[in-house]
Amino acid sequence: MAGYLHDIGKIAVPIDILCKPVALTEFEYEIIKGHSQTAYDVLSNVKLPWPVAEVALQHHERLDGSGYPQGLEGDAISLDSRIVAVADVLDAMVSHRPYRPGLGKDRAFAELVRGRGTLYDAQVVDACLRLYRDREGLRTLVERVDRGTIDPASSAA
Repeated sequence: MAGYLHDIGKIAVPIDILCKPVALTEFEYEIIKGHSQTAYDVLSNVKLPWPVAEVALQHHERLDGSGYPQGLEGDAISLDSRIVAVADVLDAMVSHRPYRPGLGKDRAFAELVRGRGTLYDAQVVDACLRLYRDREGLRTLVERVDRGTIDPASSAA
C-alpha cells in the first residue's frame, strides 16, 4: 500500500514544476521536497493497518543522513521506508521524465550498488538485485561497477 501512496503529496506541487522539461531551480526543488511532508499530513489522518504515512514521510531519507525531510540516519529510517526508497530510486531512474529519457536498468542498478550500505540499505539492495539477477543477467553487475565499466553518473552508461 505504501508503494502506491508514498508520492501522494505531489498533489500539492504545481503541475508546471512536476512537468518542467529543464532542471529545477533551487526554490522549485524545495517545493518538490515538500511532497513527503504533505503526503504524511494527508495519510496520517487515514486509519490504515500499515505505516503508510511514515513511509511517505521517510522514503527520501538516506542511511548517511543526506536525505530529506528530516535527515534521518540508519535504523532511524523504518525498514518499510528503506524498501520503498530503493524501489523509488530504481523506478525514477528507469522511467522517462519530462527533462530526460529513462536511464536504463544498468545505470539504475549501478546507482543502487554504488550507494549500497551508505545511501541505501544493503540488504534491501541485495534483495532487489536478487529479484532481477536471473531474469536480467545482472550476475556480474557488482563487478562491472567495481571495475568502472558502468558508471551511474555517466550519461554514456
